[in-house]
Amino acid sequence: MYVASALVLRDGDRSRLEALVRMTSAPSGLVQRARIVLLAADGVANTEIAELLGSSRPTVLKWRSRYAESGIEALGDLPRAGRPGTVDEVAVLVATLAEDGRPPARLGVTHWSSRLLGAELGLAYSTIAKIWRKWGIQPHRVETFKFSTDPELEPKIRDIVGLYLAPPEKAVVVCVDEKTQIQALDRTAPILPLRPGLPERQTHGYKRNGTTSLFAALEVATGRISADACYQRHTNKEFLTFLKQVAKAHPRVKLHVVADNYATHKHPNVTVWLAKNPRITLHFTPTSCSWLNMVEIFFGIITRQAIRRGTFESVPDLKAAIRTFIDGYNNRCKPFTWTKSADQILEKIKRK
Repeated sequence: MYVASALVLRDGDRSRLEALVRMTSAPSGLVQRARIVLLAADGVANTEIAELLGSSRPTVLKWRSRYAESGIEALGDLPRAGRPGTVDEVAVLVATLAEDGRPPARLGVTHWSSRLLGAELGLAYSTIAKIWRKWGIQPHRVETFKFSTDPELEPKIRDIVGLYLAPPEKAVVVCVDEKTQIQALDRTAPILPLRPGLPERQTHGYKRNGTTSLFAALEVATGRISADACYQRHTNKEFLTFLKQVAKAHPRVKLHVVADNYATHKHPNVTVWLAKNPRITLHFTPTSCSWLNMVEIFFGIITRQAIRRGTFESVPDLKAAIRTFIDGYNNRCKPFTWTKSADQILEKIKRK
């Protein structure tokens, strides 16, 4: 039985083809051709490639042959009847995605701009920009992500999401955390108030008058901040003091506390106190997964609505402003609704 030999890729083409396959905005035909070439390069038989991709053997042979003759550029559609295009979009795409989107080292830049790539290819920057928009390429943007290395990632996610979606009967679930190093900033010039046609204005200059840390407990069922405290430090001593405050706010009930996976929260002093108070159970979020803690949503709200644009002449002024905001917030709060199941979250993590 005859078995085709593996297709030999040109230097640098594997990363370009893999980038094409990952692109959600690339034409499906071009993506399939890139997959054909990659599978052929891995030594997969032509018939098997056709079965895997829902194509035909002649089609596999056609694109395999085209690549062998002319490279990636040959994977684009042939010119159609009518006025021929003046710009090879596939060539622009390949140049953009080469080396995982990194320009040559000689340019000393981290990513392409339309003007820089246009100068390299001898094309107008507007042409490059138009092609990028068509293909959904955005070299100027970068998104961050973080993978958890917690060996107990799955059980912890299922534990906490289970508390949100199906809390235990006759029990209270609260999320606790600390927002550290909140600065008491005093602006060095008067604030110009909001006026028709003009937003509020404030100087970028400021005087730093110290910092504080906010400890808060969010009731999952109501959205209320059931306990809060401001401390200058955030050691296990302050956390334990706050934990006792949370317990006092919810007496004589089973209390489930969601907390981040910090060493401070697992200190022997905390462990000993929990052993003496069996009605209280701590549930730790996985490492690098603080987004599972719903009190983080509240911290975002208080930052936007009370702290970021505030002016504070001292730390006591900052603490008073935090206290006033929390009192007002509790009068209008609503519970945050968790919608994703543990299976959905874990599936998305696996895809990433």
